[in-house]
Amino acid sequence: MIRSLLIANRGEIACRVIRTAKRLGIRTVSVYSDADAKALHVRMADDAVHIGPSPAAESYLIGSKIIEAAKATGAEAVHPGYGFLSENAAFAEEVIKAGLVWVGPRPSSIRAMGLKDAAKTLMQEAGVPTTPGYLGEEQSSERLKAEADKIGYPVLIKAVAGGGGKGMRKVEKAKAFTDALASCQREAKSSFSDDRVLLEKWITDPRHIEVQVFGDSHGNIVHLFERDCTLQRRHQKVIEEAPAPDMDPQTREAVCAAAVRAAQAVDYVGAGTVEFIADGSDGLRADRIWFMEMNTRLQVEHPVTEMITGQDLVEWQLRIASGEALPKTQDELSINGWAMEARLYAENPSTGFLPSVGELEVLALPNAPVRVDTGVAPLDSVSPFYDPMIAKLITHGANRDEARQALVNACEGVATWPVHNNAGFLSRLLGHRAFTEFGLTTSFIDTHQQELVAPPIPSRTALSHVAEYLAGGSESLPHTPWSALKGFRVGATADLETQFLLDGEIVSAMLGVAETSEGTHIHTHARGAVLIHHGWAFRVAPARHDALVGKAVTDGAITSPMPGRVVSTSVSEDQRVSEGQILVTLEAMKMEHTLTAPFEGTVTGVEAVAGVQVKEGTLLMKIEKEPR
Repeated sequence: MIRSLLIANRGEIACRVIRTAKRLGIRTVSVYSDADAKALHVRMADDAVHIGPSPAAESYLIGSKIIEAAKATGAEAVHPGYGFLSENAAFAEEVIKAGLVWVGPRPSSIRAMGLKDAAKTLMQEAGVPTTPGYLGEEQSSERLKAEADKIGYPVLIKAVAGGGGKGMRKVEKAKAFTDALASCQREAKSSFSDDRVLLEKWITDPRHIEVQVFGDSHGNIVHLFERDCTLQRRHQKVIEEAPAPDMDPQTREAVCAAAVRAAQAVDYVGAGTVEFIADGSDGLRADRIWFMEMNTRLQVEHPVTEMITGQDLVEWQLRIASGEALPKTQDELSINGWAMEARLYAENPSTGFLPSVGELEVLALPNAPVRVDTGVAPLDSVSPFYDPMIAKLITHGANRDEARQALVNACEGVATWPVHNNAGFLSRLLGHRAFTEFGLTTSFIDTHQQELVAPPIPSRTALSHVAEYLAGGSESLPHTPWSALKGFRVGATADLETQFLLDGEIVSAMLGVAETSEGTHIHTHARGAVLIHHGWAFRVAPARHDALVGKAVTDGAITSPMPGRVVSTSVSEDQRVSEGQILVTLEAMKMEHTLTAPFEGTVTGVEAVAGVQVKEGTLLMKIEKEPR
């Protein structure tokens, strides 16, 4: 068995690998950038090495620095986690050349599956069904447009070297193809240094099914059944579950067998995931499920497979990398119950899921039996330089509904502040009737987005809890005569209507009527308190005589809602714009975000400059409203 391990990653996955390594008695080494100097994965490891500035391109993506760190600390092996260099065949080769153990598949397997066009051709030769599309070398916009027209819309543009939802665009109509292609190529170039793309026919009622496979160096390959990762937003998975809903034994056998054939075709060793797209318009059927790609690494959603099989997949990786045979044969693996995972992100659903960064003054995550995989602790910071994941919440039950309800409860108990999170959105998603009744497609969130992202109106009971909390005179809030006189009225009962500020607006509530918590929690922090109501956060403060009611009408100042880089501006000064027209494109958290005109008007000033890094709140553009 490996005796010392360097984890070439950060955050949640680094912490996850460290936990298993420590249980196995393996010494661990973390690497960190400037932004991660005090991060949880650094504190958990036995040793840690600084590898550069905060941007990943100057630290976590520099393979030579990671190999130097491994040698300097006496690490025997390198575990890449997922993302960053985990599917970089050249890095894997350099690790092996340096005399270190690579905890992953052979470089040749990574290379074979790394380019999606070549991988699909290989799969066709191995008898694995693939979706119709264009895999050609000719990459001119004219040729790609002609091929898209031939395939028929809607069509999906995918980066050849892509992964993690980056470099993907769905195009509904021919006239939108050229702009979507350019955006996709920019994102692919930025994320993978490769702007080549392929085209696939968009499946109208798609479901995303994937199969966990494992191979060892002795020629054995098994599958650990399927996962359903259909619920996605911008091609990023949101909820994952295992097994897949509505999967019959015959279809499961066919899909899992195809996944094993895919792994055998590249002589696979280690953990891998074979991803399929299914046409779910008539239920899951073996003849309507096609290969999409193979991820040659551990997946973010691997915990749901661990929960239904009772296996530690990181331990499997370490044992296989040490030269051992697979811990279980296919006949020894079985499905036990149901598992679900929700990805808790630092983002604000109410503002179009814009990333939220800063110090976690409040961080409350659920306790056992919910499994929580996280890379942060209270008072840690969410950085603008990396993926904004706070944690993964994983539940297990005897059946789907039991696992689902446990996950709803887990999401509703989450609290973060002032960093926003998507817990309330996740809870509402899990409780949606179409989700509970298996009405799943990858467009589910887009279809129901408006009803999923609108914050709830706090109930009478929830507001009463806030009123009683404030009337108690908390040390974290100003002491005033108002807060000290709970229920005071000569000759009256303790019930009293009072007012306070909720997200800056005055609301009224009665003291003495809160009978149950009703999914409501109140958390204090250094500057006040926050109400958590069914997973949604509301800022709480005592009322002031000068408090303003209502929200200010925008003055036409278009400011950056987050730290990021200006990709492009789409309009110029003195240009007339319509409501919803794209003004500026920003890149943050490895994704592109567009800012649009809030109303019809004229551009009176352009401050945004392409290529420039901007802070949150930076003025980018000014629009003057058209007079009525």
